[in-house]
This record gives sequence, structure tokens and C-alpha cells, in this order.
Amino acid sequence: IMTTDTSPLSQPQARPLNKNDYKTLGLSSLGGTLEFYDFVIFVFFTGTLTHLFFPLDNEFIAQMKTLGIFAAGYLARPLGGIIMAHFGDIIGRKRMFTLSIFLMAVPTLVIGMLPTYESIGVAAPVLLLLMRILQGAAIGGEMPGAWVFIAEHTPQQRYGLGVGTLTSGITGGILLGSLVAIAVQASYTAAEVTAWAWRIPFILGGVFGLISVYLRRFLQETPIFKEMAAKRTLSEEMPVKTVLKNHKMACFVTAGLTWSLSTAIVVIILMTPSVVVEKMYGIDRTLSLQANCVATLTLTLGCIFWGWLEDKIGSRVTLALSWGGLAITAFHFYSALSPDIAAASLVINYAVMGFFVGAIATTPIISTRAFPPAIRFSGLSFAYNMAYAVFGGLTPMLTGAWLQKSAMAPAYYVAGVSVLAIIIGFLPLAHKGWTARKAQNVKTVAAQQS
Repeated sequence: IMTTDTSPLSQPQARPLNKNDYKTLGLSSLGGTLEFYDFVIFVFFTGTLTHLFFPLDNEFIAQMKTLGIFAAGYLARPLGGIIMAHFGDIIGRKRMFTLSIFLMAVPTLVIGMLPTYESIGVAAPVLLLLMRILQGAAIGGEMPGAWVFIAEHTPQQRYGLGVGTLTSGITGGILLGSLVAIAVQASYTAAEVTAWAWRIPFILGGVFGLISVYLRRFLQETPIFKEMAAKRTLSEEMPVKTVLKNHKMACFVTAGLTWSLSTAIVVIILMTPSVVVEKMYGIDRTLSLQANCVATLTLTLGCIFWGWLEDKIGSRVTLALSWGGLAITAFHFYSALSPDIAAASLVINYAVMGFFVGAIATTPIISTRAFPPAIRFSGLSFAYNMAYAVFGGLTPMLTGAWLQKSAMAPAYYVAGVSVLAIIIGFLPLAHKGWTARKAQNVKTVAAQQS
């Protein structure tokens, strides 16, 4: 099968957004929010889970074990992603899109009902690890699947906005997790949280996920997959085999941008509130969570903005502005931290940096169109999940070790991957998708006018 991305199958033709587009984008984004909430809620209760699921002879060792279980979710992503992507390229995007959220909801619900180490001993952390692996496998299929699903539904001139909006929905899961964590901390005493209230966010997540499974029944298969099936142009060999044989550069571009994305999320959004703001500078936990909540909100808005801007001015300039802005604001944020920093300054600095973390939306925008339709799901899933397993899983440990040497370690790390993203943006493969789309838009408008 030919897999060059010159077919009209590459992207729906330019047209106004219609009612079905808004429904598809809305339901997909909501599902992404709820599924990513299930995946990240773990990190907001790391301290509690450490005390409940591991013997506390050595608190540092116990915490590292908990972080190891968190990392296991990342390491499980490639296997789940590759398997679901394989069938997504063979039997359809929608089926795998629905399956991924089901596989996330059930383990999350189970975690909320797990007995602790005190009740069943070593079986407790083993079961927790198993559930985390299942979560990782599910998220490995969900995120690439969601991006492909929206990319193949959205008309050409709104491609960036569509993928950026979906990405904002996914990051909205972090915001939802932060809000729930704040609510639990504010509503219950520390003793109550440890005794039973920690279970609430996980049980809610499981219920949310099952609701999302039902909602995705109302989505339609992508028009591109329907056309490939009708024309019998689906991949005739194992899709990932074609990816490895013919699309190495697309994998490189996706992996590099994924390194940038994973670092921005893990370091700035997930690690900074507890590891940097609270532990290193002794800033109140409630204030830290509130600032993080605001930053996650601006991150969500930033994803939409940078996706919209990419439609208007192209990939190269958008990457330079968004990732360049992130490097600058990261240096400002971490250099301004101190034990006596004003609450307003902390929140504002974090919010501005969070807006530029929205640069992560450029990763799926470029990576999704780097692969041709017949192997798009498998290509994106393989490259993205393999890179995220390595960089997402190792980043907490690497950053933690670097912080022992320098308080500015997060800024250095974020700036480094920001420069990497900008460099990748100037590669021909990363830019040609936008130029081809722009040329096709011009032809479409000319044809409509004639």
C-alpha cells in the first residue's frame, strides 16, 4: 500500500464548522478530561498512598516506591498504545477510542476500593501496581487515538484549533484533579483523608469514566477511516511494521516534541507544587495547590490559543513564540521563588508560565499530520508512547536528583526541551504539513468562489 501523505484523505476539505463538528469535539474533549483525571489523580495523593500501601521503616524508600508505581503507568503506555493503535488502523478509530476509556475507568474505580498494606500486606502494593499498569495501557491508546479522531474529523482551516481544543480538554483533566484534591483537603481533616477520604477522588474518577464510555456511543467513525475502508486502502501489513520501515523521520519528530511535552507537564504542572514550591521553599500547601490550579486553567486556555494561532500563522512561528515564551517564563518563575514570596506574585507568575505550557498543543498538531492516514494511529501511538515512557517516567527522578544540585534545575530542563521543540519546528517534515494544508485551503476557496 502507498503511504505518502498526498491523498485527499489526509484531511477533510476546508468548510465551516457544523453541528456535528461541535458535538464530536465536545464529547471527545469531555471524555479526554475525565480519562486524564483518572490517570493524574494518583499524583495528588502520592503522600497518602505512600503511607497506606508501603511499610514506613524508611519514608524515603516508601516514597520512591510510590513514585515507581506512578512511573509504571508511563512504562505501560507503549504496549497498550501499540495494541490499540494497531486495531484502530484496522477495524476503526471509534471502537478503540471507546475501549481506552473503559480500560481507564475500571482500574481507577478498583484503586478507590483497594484494601491497604495494613489489611492485606504486600498484596496491597502489588494490586496497586497492577491497576496503575492497566491505567497506563489505557492512556497509551486514549491520547493518540483522541488526536487522530479529531484530526480526521476537523476541516482543514480549523485543524490546529480542533487538535488544540481537544488537548485543552485532556489537560482539563489535570485541572479537575487539582480541584478535587483541593476540595478533599479543605473538607476533611488529615486523619480523615488518610482513613477513608482519599478514596473519594478515585471512585468519582471511575464513575466519570463509565459515564464517558456511554457518551462516546454518540460519536461517529471518522470520514477518513470510512473512506479508506470503502476503497480498501487500509494497511495490508502490521501498521507498526510500516511505521518502522518507512517513517523514521516522522517518529523522530514526534519523539522529540513528546520529550518537550512530557517535560512541560511533569515538571511544571505535576512536580512543581509539591516538590519545589512546598518542600524546597516551605510555601503553604493550600496556596501551592491554588496557584497550580490557576496555572492549569491558563494551560487549558493556552492549548486552544496556540492551536488557533497555528492555523493563522503556521507551525514555525507558533512553535518559536510558544516554546520560546515558555523558556523565558520558566526562568522568571523559578528565579522569583522564595519562602516569603507574595501570594499574588506566586499565582500570577505561575499562571503566565501555565499559559505558555499550552505550547504542548503543537506536539499533536505536527505529529498527527506527520503520518499518512493508513498508519496514522499506529505511527503516532508508537512514537509518542515510546518517548513518553522514557521521558515521562524518568523525568521526576532526573529532576529530583538535579534539584539537589540547583534550585533552578526545572528552569534549565524546561528551557532545554523548549529549544529542542523550536529546532524541530524548522525541520521540513514538521512544516510541510501546514504549507500543504494552506495551499489546499487556497484551492478550495478559489473553487468555491468560481
